[in-house]
Amino acid sequence: MAFSRETAETLALRALSWLVTEDDLVGVFLGSSGMDEKDLRESAGDPEFLGSVLDFILMDDAWIIRFCDGQNLPYDHVRLARAALPGGEQIHWT
Repeated sequence: MAFSRETAETLALRALSWLVTEDDLVGVFLGSSGMDEKDLRESAGDPEFLGSVLDFILMDDAWIIRFCDGQNLPYDHVRLARAALPGGEQIHWT
């Protein structure tokens, strides 16, 4: 199953909305990205930024499970959405 860019952006916006409500994660995301809350609001429409939100969630299986369970999504949807956004393409080195 492949995601359209529009569907991927919608899922990533859901992920961002979820992330900002997770007190234990939002600070980690802000610290690792160097952003503040104002930057989050201003970047929410940027597909590259949305890809970074999904990259962050994909760093930990527990975060994927928390997000997907809370949104009633299959676990692989985060990965599939990430692949449809800028920078998410599979790189084949051979």
